[in-house]
Amino acid sequence: MAGSPHPVPDERSGLLTFLAHQRYVLRVAAHGLTDDQARATPTRSALSVGGLIKHVGLTERNWQNIILRRPGDDNPESYMDGFRLLPGETLEGVLTAYAEVAADTETIIAGIDDLGQPVPVPKGQPWYPSDVDEWSVRWVLLHLIEETARHAGHADIIREHVDGGLAIPLLAAVEGWPKTPWVTPWTRPEVATGTPR
Repeated sequence: MAGSPHPVPDERSGLLTFLAHQRYVLRVAAHGLTDDQARATPTRSALSVGGLIKHVGLTERNWQNIILRRPGDDNPESYMDGFRLLPGETLEGVLTAYAEVAADTETIIAGIDDLGQPVPVPKGQPWYPSDVDEWSVRWVLLHLIEETARHAGHADIIREHVDGGLAIPLLAAVEGWPKTPWVTPWTRPEVATGTPR
């Protein structure tokens, strides 16, 4: 996958392709990070690259539950834990879980004939409107694109603060682009060694 999604033939593939692309660029923000770097919160925010990937995966899983009318986790403490890597959690683990969530979304959406199918609006959480009873599967996919893109941008900023890695050089490194006058692929920063003077 490159910096822009490929052309799409229809609405359904367009929504899934753009969602997949936003997932991809979020994952690119984690390229080359250690677990400690993925946990790092180098800005005034409490967000980390690993925590953002975990959060977006949990959010997408929650929307799967809402679409399929399965029970979800409405615990505020669990919600806040979803923004950080807990002891014992690894970047590799959250990336694997995120890939599983993505595959499940593809399967769920493939099984829905009409993207206009109603999806109930959850009640009791302040970010959902109280005057709307239902959305559609189409709305949920658009919302997931929005949510993932927002947090991919957050991850880009945090990653830059962690080690200076920028989105396009990271993408070039992940995809094996050659060095050009436009971009030099990211490489792991050198760690200073030697004895102190």
